[in-house]
Amino acid sequence: MMKRALMVAEKPSLAASLANILSNGRSTNRKGINNACSIHEWNMQFKGESVHFLMTSVCGHVMSLDFVGKFNNWDRVDPAELFHCPTEKKEAVAKLKMPSFLAKEAKGCDYLVLWLDCDKEGENICFEVIDAVRESMRITDHNVFRAHFSAITEKDIKAAMNNLGKPNENEAKSVDARQELDLRIGCAFTRFQTRFFQGKYGDLDASLISYGPCQTPTLGFCVQRHDEIQTFKPEPYWVLQVTVQTSEGKEVVLDWERVRCFEKEIATMFLMQVKEFKEAKVTSVSMKEKAKVRPLALNTVELMRVASSGLGMGPHHAMQIAERLYTQGYISYPRTETTHYPENFDLLEVLRQQQHSSDWGEEVREVLSSGINRPKKGHDAGDHPPITPMRTASRSELDGDAWRLYDYITRHFIATVSRDCTYLSTTAKFEIGKEVFKCTGKTLLDPGYTIVMHWQSFSKNETVPPFSDGEIVNIQEAKLQECQTCPPDYLTESELITLMEKHGIGTDASIPVHINNICQRNYVAVGSGRRLVPTSLGIVLVHGYQKIDPELVLPTMRSALEEQLNLIAHGQASMHAVLQHSLEIFKQKFLYFVKNIEGMDQLFEVSFSPLAMLGKALSRCGKCRRYMKYVQAKPARLHCSHCDETYSLPQNGVVRIYKELKCPLDDFELLSWSAGNKGKSYPLCPYCYNHPPFRDMKKGSGCNACTHPSCPHSLNSNGVSSCVECDGGVLVLDPASGPKWKLSCNRCDVIIHIFDDAHKVAVDDGTCECGAQLICVNYKEERTKLPNEATELTGCVFCSPDFANLVEKHRAINRPNRMAPGGRAARGRGRGRGGKGRGKGKPKDKMAQLAAYFV
Repeated sequence: MMKRALMVAEKPSLAASLANILSNGRSTNRKGINNACSIHEWNMQFKGESVHFLMTSVCGHVMSLDFVGKFNNWDRVDPAELFHCPTEKKEAVAKLKMPSFLAKEAKGCDYLVLWLDCDKEGENICFEVIDAVRESMRITDHNVFRAHFSAITEKDIKAAMNNLGKPNENEAKSVDARQELDLRIGCAFTRFQTRFFQGKYGDLDASLISYGPCQTPTLGFCVQRHDEIQTFKPEPYWVLQVTVQTSEGKEVVLDWERVRCFEKEIATMFLMQVKEFKEAKVTSVSMKEKAKVRPLALNTVELMRVASSGLGMGPHHAMQIAERLYTQGYISYPRTETTHYPENFDLLEVLRQQQHSSDWGEEVREVLSSGINRPKKGHDAGDHPPITPMRTASRSELDGDAWRLYDYITRHFIATVSRDCTYLSTTAKFEIGKEVFKCTGKTLLDPGYTIVMHWQSFSKNETVPPFSDGEIVNIQEAKLQECQTCPPDYLTESELITLMEKHGIGTDASIPVHINNICQRNYVAVGSGRRLVPTSLGIVLVHGYQKIDPELVLPTMRSALEEQLNLIAHGQASMHAVLQHSLEIFKQKFLYFVKNIEGMDQLFEVSFSPLAMLGKALSRCGKCRRYMKYVQAKPARLHCSHCDETYSLPQNGVVRIYKELKCPLDDFELLSWSAGNKGKSYPLCPYCYNHPPFRDMKKGSGCNACTHPSCPHSLNSNGVSSCVECDGGVLVLDPASGPKWKLSCNRCDVIIHIFDDAHKVAVDDGTCECGAQLICVNYKEERTKLPNEATELTGCVFCSPDFANLVEKHRAINRPNRMAPGGRAARGRGRGRGGKGRGKGKPKDKMAQLAAYFV
């Protein structure tokens, strides 16, 4: 019987490319049970025998770390408990059902070959895959293999297949340790800060006030530069400027060798001394050939720096594009710290691939004809070769940003094997009394690599007139120029990346994530030139940490932690010991932070307004019957100043009072939330939304999920049928949505527009044969859209022919005024309410009617 082998790649697109290369284009494809990953199959020789291969993929991490159920409740758990409470591995994306998918495909397999990205995260995913297939196939040291590769080319992939290794468990453990540390530390500080400050201040404009062991020092660099700008005091200085005239009558401005003077009286004294002379003497003329050195090979940090400073792309966006170029086979692996090509790296082969390009082919052919220059010796981090182009591409193949990034990577590679740019530097020195002046010029000799990296080329030659030693020239003018010192500018993303690399904050893979986080969380704003300007919230947070415990924001804590994690990766330290030691340090810091939070709160008081002073009166509190204020700044919430209670509300929509109706359970006035005509909408009780009254009602649910048996606003009164797409969702009528009436699923984003311009729509007591509740619709006589100009009709939105043209299915959008994508055709599944209330009956086969309604 033929043996079987399962291969697993990190992404579906990578799996397809690998299968095509390894099978020589002869693989067959089928969809996996999760509908996200395909399986490519072919036969091939392996270990001296014919083996049936199955190549599939994961979609990033298979599992993620989280706290066990009850510790995810912010209201009932003291954040200090998070430092030692139990954690568990959960499926990273539950709907993909990745563990069961991998287990199914691994059944009957004799070998497992792992093609995950060749970094620490990739090693960690290797062991997640191994754990997923452990019960389906017998895992031993002899049947699990690890492929190591840096580019998706036939040569690299087949070489990796012929030199399979083993996954590195120590590196995987270092990732597990980092995940656990970041989860426990980040969640503890974040939960405490968020609840403390959002319960006191209303204009923070942030849904989450987060702390991160890497994120916060990253923000600290930005705020430190802001503080330097704010405390900067301009200082005047004076420059002595002399203009001389050559024998040909050309005027030349000379530079003062002292450069500048900060005392005006002293500068004036030098000026008076110079003014005593009418002529200047040339004391020396020197000419020296200099070189502008070609760049080192490209690594991740340099790519992110250039993408931000030169291409105007954020580092996070740039790395997403680089990852896509890699999986498509255009470039080598884009996450590397190395700037030195291995000795066996075939530079000529990579260069020859580019010689027919219409963009730089001429330059490449010139390099090939004159002979390549060995690249400058850089840093070998022992991970992956530098980033290089793997195959040629044209502008028509890649979209705008992808082409610009590929263009830079390719030009950078060509530059590394080109000649240095050489120029002649000429310096003439002059003497006026005892003061020395000079003028300098540059003359290009060989443009070298700047032909291909044209943005670094000389704009024009800066020649010096032909002075000779001992020559006397006339002084045309001598004057003092007053100047002022200038403050530094805000950090650019490029400068921030440099600081993070220098201080060991994050890895080449995580640096763009941390920068993206501080932008998304409203701690910094990206200004012109991609400069990072801290917001009031970002500034107050950093100053607060500095006031309580400066180490929380200094880079030293994280860099020390990274050193500990590297010891785990190299097998020199126990994962358990590092976790225990690090968590104990941060737990003590957390307890001290909580005890001294007033220090940070004093800064917040100056910068932000108390909840009681903000917002507008909206609805009455069910406890004190006074009006509560609606605070619209993120996160939107209601605040009762009398009871000193704050109630969260749904985000990214419009909140209004709902007909001044009250919740029968708690006497709070009901609200209506809407994401616009093309989005979902539903009524809600602010108290029930935060404190669910029934076990089967989740926190953050509106009346459309409330199982109150008799309330006229609840699911039982307004539910129509089970959702046409998701499991467990119910389509519920929003009684406040008229005249644009709609049914919305209380779980997914399906909405069904019904009976436009109707005067009244209500759920009837009757039930259709398909299991759905009947709907009663009423039109005014002059606006009716019902057959035979009827003004009132009761029927099923799924089955009644009279309703066919008045029902339309969509996908809801999350925010108002954005286009909603079209919905898919409905699936044929039961339309009842899943046992809640009326309409429990099994539906008949309505597939044809539903498809006609919802295409």
